[in-house]
Amino acid sequence: MAVRITQRAYSALHSLCLARGFTSNAVMAKPWQLSAAPSEVRRTSSALPQSPLSTTRTVARNGSGGQSDQNFTAVATGGYEYPGIPQFTDLYAKRQWQLEHMAGAFRVFARMGFTEGASGHISVRDPVDRDTFWINPMGVHFGLLKASDMVHIDENGQVIGGSQTAVNAAGFMIHSAVHKARPDVDAACHTHSKYGKAWSAFGRPLEIINQDACRFWNNHSVYSSYGGVALQDEEGVRIAESLGPEHRAVILQNHGLLTAGGTVDEAAYLYTIMERSCEIQLMVEATGLEKKHISDEEAAYTYKYEGNAETLYTEFQPDFQYEVAMSSGELNGGIDFGKH
Repeated sequence: MAVRITQRAYSALHSLCLARGFTSNAVMAKPWQLSAAPSEVRRTSSALPQSPLSTTRTVARNGSGGQSDQNFTAVATGGYEYPGIPQFTDLYAKRQWQLEHMAGAFRVFARMGFTEGASGHISVRDPVDRDTFWINPMGVHFGLLKASDMVHIDENGQVIGGSQTAVNAAGFMIHSAVHKARPDVDAACHTHSKYGKAWSAFGRPLEIINQDACRFWNNHSVYSSYGGVALQDEEGVRIAESLGPEHRAVILQNHGLLTAGGTVDEAAYLYTIMERSCEIQLMVEATGLEKKHISDEEAAYTYKYEGNAETLYTEFQPDFQYEVAMSSGELNGGIDFGKH
């Protein structure tokens, strides 16, 4: 049944969306206001809708309501289109954009306490030469990294551009295997974060016990052995195989977490949510009480809207924008990563 929404109802719905965590670009800073490369961001129309917003309400088998596929985003954003993943015709511009977001992801990880000595890495496939990728230099704190610090390496682990510094050998083994096995993956994240490492000791997948965990419904696996520090090709290959052909996250038993995505923003946000989900799972397990699990039907519905690439990218932007603002322009390093 089609429902016509009055201005008053629209305002109430908008407030509800904000309370549930959906954000309107009317109340958030636009990404290009803080971006070092404003022309690369896809802008949206600022015009208000010319007619009252309408939507179609559908009823799931469990009796709860949900918006239709067509209008879900419009309702969630209060009638405005929120900027999604930007599209590029210039691959060198895309390279620079990726590296700036990569540096931002590292700074988000630093703020969240994911650092541990020289361990941990994020990689991003190079858009110009897709058989190569960028990775962080070894031994530099996540919170200090700039786009100009990233290292461009080939499939043999040789430095071919960017910062002329050493990279973590284990990081190369893991990330090179993931990029070779999954052409759809353009970014991967792995650190030794506290709660992911703690939960990995059980060798069990996350249980779907809250809304955030629905992002991992049929979307993560467990690498159920510990092969030591990944200094051999075989260990990296086994980790990549455990990720499978479609999953975007894997729990490395006795080791930690690894996430992947089509953008570094997607992979990084998945990582932060997976770490938080591990923390919550540990807290719930500690009570010893019976858990109430989300049904497969409800999990699938939630995953469809909360686990897609555009949503995950969008969810990461507030953290990225914060790091850009806090860096006072340092994050991008003022470097042009064009032809070299």
